Amino acid sequence: MASVAEWVEGARLRTWPNAIAPVVAGTGAALGTSGFDLPLAVLSLLVALLLITGVNFANDYSDGIRGTDEERTGPQRLVGSGAARPRSVLAAALGCFALAAVAGLAVLYLSGHWWLLLLGAASIAGAWFYTGGKHPYGYAGFGELAVFCFFGPAAVLGTMYVQADTVNGSGVGAAVAMGSFSSAVLVANNLRDIPTDTASGKRTLAVLLGDRDTRTLYVLLVLVPLLISTLTALRITPALLGFLALPLLIAPLRTVLGGGTGLRLLPVLRDTGLAMLVWAVATAVGFTLA
Repeated sequence: MASVAEWVEGARLRTWPNAIAPVVAGTGAALGTSGFDLPLAVLSLLVALLLITGVNFANDYSDGIRGTDEERTGPQRLVGSGAARPRSVLAAALGCFALAAVAGLAVLYLSGHWWLLLLGAASIAGAWFYTGGKHPYGYAGFGELAVFCFFGPAAVLGTMYVQADTVNGSGVGAAVAMGSFSSAVLVANNLRDIPTDTASGKRTLAVLLGDRDTRTLYVLLVLVPLLISTLTALRITPALLGFLALPLLIAPLRTVLGGGTGLRLLPVLRDTGLAMLVWAVATAVGFTLA
């Protein structure tokens, strides 16, 4: 039976910045239009945290029962390590998705935008079928694209829209930046796992691209938010605050460009997620000041 510490490890709280940052960015964009709504912002954050925790447990379960976690260089998995029964991890995943659905319904009720129910359903389905089902899209090289869409446009513009009843160019720019950062985190994760994923038949984008091109993709993705900050600053000068994230990217860029592998790539995931959060907070402040 897994301990509390093992369950916390299985929830992968270190991935939470990837859920928090898009909501912060979307709320900042809403503030820029004087559309801030605290209850909706808090509920949107709750939805995001529950979804990312649910997908972490779902991935743990699906990868575990397939045997793709038997040899890992990353954090311990509950099912793959034998610390928890598959049914228990599946129940945790489904419980998180159910709570996310309840919080999402509260967002729709308060905002009146019931058509966003389709977006919520798509988000839960995307979270499950990333590694779940007979043909998981995460095993076919589409993980990064899905992460870009769900943690970028869906999360950022959804958060902005329920609060401000509109979206604008600033919100779209923030959505692209968040999607790029989130994809970069997954690219770094899959870069680390190329050897084990190849051996287990898991065809991630990193496996398909190969080591060198995956490293190039990571660099391009983390530079996109800085380009967004520059372009946004042409109209909203305080958007340059997004460059506060740059110092956090120096170490991961050195590791990736320097050929780091295995456990050396773990800090890259952490630092990229933190850079994503700093960019979101700084840019939200910039939107507010403007």
